[in-house]
Amino acid sequence: MAALFVDEVNWPQYGLQFLNVHVLLFGGATVYNSWWDKDEGPVGGLESPPKMQRWMWPVSLVIQYLGLYWAIYVGWNFALIYAISMVLFWLYSSPLVRWKGKPILSLIAIGVSTGTNSFFLGYLAAGGYPITLYEDLIALGVACLVLSLYPVSQVFQTEDDMNRGDETFAAKYGLKGIKWLFAVLFPLGTVILSVTLVISKGTAGYVFGGVGSLAYLAVLYLVLQLEGKKSEYPLVMRIKFLASLSFVLFMLTWIASDLLL
Repeated sequence: MAALFVDEVNWPQYGLQFLNVHVLLFGGATVYNSWWDKDEGPVGGLESPPKMQRWMWPVSLVIQYLGLYWAIYVGWNFALIYAISMVLFWLYSSPLVRWKGKPILSLIAIGVSTGTNSFFLGYLAAGGYPITLYEDLIALGVACLVLSLYPVSQVFQTEDDMNRGDETFAAKYGLKGIKWLFAVLFPLGTVILSVTLVISKGTAGYVFGGVGSLAYLAVLYLVLQLEGKKSEYPLVMRIKFLASLSFVLFMLTWIASDLLL
């Protein structure tokens, strides 16, 4: 998404830092979270997650620190945002504070670390600067889309979460709360990004709005049918895949057209 808002993208740096953020930061954070959760039921994209081994915890931290060291080469502001995401992931997972077990704090941790910050990191890596209120608004739109489907997979972890003493968003607000969260945040994020894209790219914003509207209707139809049964897990993964794929295809198509033209 960030590449669409930068006129002259630094593609080598952007591509390398894309790997840094998604593999070292997000990958390391996922392992770190899995170490503390030790889920036995469906989690993320895994219906039957493997058991965590002792070596995985320190490695998850080493991976994140390597990414932070790499981030310094982009600039102090990039490294600072990267570090903030790392800390939020720790706050989210660590049993010392365990924001994952507090519904609102968990939304803040995920919304900032993988929502607003992921856009800021992409924007800076692409060569964008400075970050103004306009970019803050775009990042908010990204966060809304990320959070709209974030608690859906928690439905299948509720038993494990409650046994650990975690009152996750799904545990506290149930399916009704999850459905309302999607119904409100997904269209809000789509509107914000469509309007800002119209301002920056013109036609791209209208196309994005159309793609977003179709994705919303399709995913909403599926979300409203959920009953919280474990047999629905494949459906939930398809829902997340459908929502992600629709936007990724749009962005790749538009970026490719910009490069070719």
